[in-house]
Amino acid sequence: MKKIFSINHTLTFLVALLFILSASSCSKRKSGDQPLMDSTYIVQYMNAEPRFKDDIYWAKLFYKERAYELAWFKGHELVPQAQAFIDELGKAGEDGLDPKDYQLVDFEKLFKDFKGIKRDLEKRDSLELEIDMALTSSYLNWSSDYYRGLLAPSESRKADWDINLNKMNLSSALTKFLNENAEDDIEFRPNHPEYANLRKALASFREVQKAGGWPKIPANATITDGQSSPVVPLLKARLATFLGKDSTVMKDDKPIFSSDVKSALKKFQETSGLTATGRLNAETIRFMNVPVEDRIRQIIINMERWRWIPESFGTDYLIVNIPEFKLRVYEQGKEVMNMKVIVGKELHSTPIFNDKMEHIVLAPYWNIPPGILKDEIAPSVRANPGYLASKDMEVITNDGTVVDPGSVDWSTAGTSGFKYIVRRRPGPNNDLGNVKFIFPNSRNIYLHDTPADQLFNASKRDFSHGCVRVEKPIDLAVYLLRNVGGWDKSKIMEQIKTGNEKYVPLKAKLPVYLVYFTASADAEGHVRFFDDVYGHDKKLKSMYFSKL
Repeated sequence: MKKIFSINHTLTFLVALLFILSASSCSKRKSGDQPLMDSTYIVQYMNAEPRFKDDIYWAKLFYKERAYELAWFKGHELVPQAQAFIDELGKAGEDGLDPKDYQLVDFEKLFKDFKGIKRDLEKRDSLELEIDMALTSSYLNWSSDYYRGLLAPSESRKADWDINLNKMNLSSALTKFLNENAEDDIEFRPNHPEYANLRKALASFREVQKAGGWPKIPANATITDGQSSPVVPLLKARLATFLGKDSTVMKDDKPIFSSDVKSALKKFQETSGLTATGRLNAETIRFMNVPVEDRIRQIIINMERWRWIPESFGTDYLIVNIPEFKLRVYEQGKEVMNMKVIVGKELHSTPIFNDKMEHIVLAPYWNIPPGILKDEIAPSVRANPGYLASKDMEVITNDGTVVDPGSVDWSTAGTSGFKYIVRRRPGPNNDLGNVKFIFPNSRNIYLHDTPADQLFNASKRDFSHGCVRVEKPIDLAVYLLRNVGGWDKSKIMEQIKTGNEKYVPLKAKLPVYLVYFTASADAEGHVRFFDDVYGHDKKLKSMYFSKL
């Protein structure tokens, strides 16, 4: 009997304890606990909307990292970031995106329903879960396009872009956004200031579009210094977007091609990659008459390219913008050097990719690439046995042994069956000039000097077989070897004069980016356009705007 009584007593105690805990739990629940998110709910909710499906991974990671606590509520009230984000969705067009792609949830109705709830805690919890999930899903859907690009990685490569893509952690981005000080203005920050500059330019050009666009300059128009001409007001109106409406040139309403107007035109030509003559020539008229609608689309696709770029280039790097024919070197994030470059002609286009520079070669040999060897060198040797000697070239085996060109079977030149290397010796006629900058890659692309310095005077500089020729190779070598002991300018020039090839490793590998931007803007949104030398814009426009 004692044992039975003890068991009953214990059961009674446990039931009472459960009742107390339950009552305590109910009491605590009524006092204001937020509901917790559930991984099953995340999957079910996001699978119900096709545009949310691709971001299920990020949503699950986001809530897991916050122990499944709701993100957009505090004390059963929406945080200020919720409305700020919804407002941002409505402005997606300012980024060249379509707001409709991100306004998939009727937040106005959800918020109204939530405000109408009084004491129905179960319904309140249900709506909090739904609203939190809707905001998170919408943020991930939008931020994936905003921070990493509208096109998928495979599509960006089809658009001839092989730079490492931005792998921004969207869960961290959302966490950072929600942690911003609500007392301050909440901002949505693009990865690069260049993107923000283009965004300003887009807004400016849309204003021009609303006003009816810019005037068309007659194709055969000519004006001379000091001449009064009806073309001058048209020219000024066209320059207004570039100069700004408050410039001195714009305030002068005389139809005279004055020295100020000429200087403004010359500056426009110079910054646009045109031949800076200050004359209204056919090349300039063609460039000016591109419709504003086309320029808007050009700005938008270049903004898309900036979304593909990794969140940071690093502090020290070298970047070549192919359509601009320009190289820039950055140290601690600041530009320290720039120069003109020559890039590949369209048939031998310079690829878009990134790697790391490891060596500088002084007094380099030029190993003839297979294509040139097959199409140019071999036919010349067959026609003239003395051709190689006349061009200061030689044939060697893979171990460096020099071979008599007459003993070589030239029918296999440029193929895998050709067991030799044909190279031009170091010297003034070498195609690589005095310096070669190596960032090892499967494409066999590098930077180098050139004996054909006169080509840098051209405005359009696509003359090479794919590699990038640099305007100031010695300056670049001196800068890159500044931290390598014993390699100052005099030592570099001394080594070059010996005519003996010398590999000098850099102290630290330097990131190199070969990019393709046909629109660039400054902090005020003043934009420069460059010709689509390889037709990449045309392909990207077709892919991008088919999604809008």
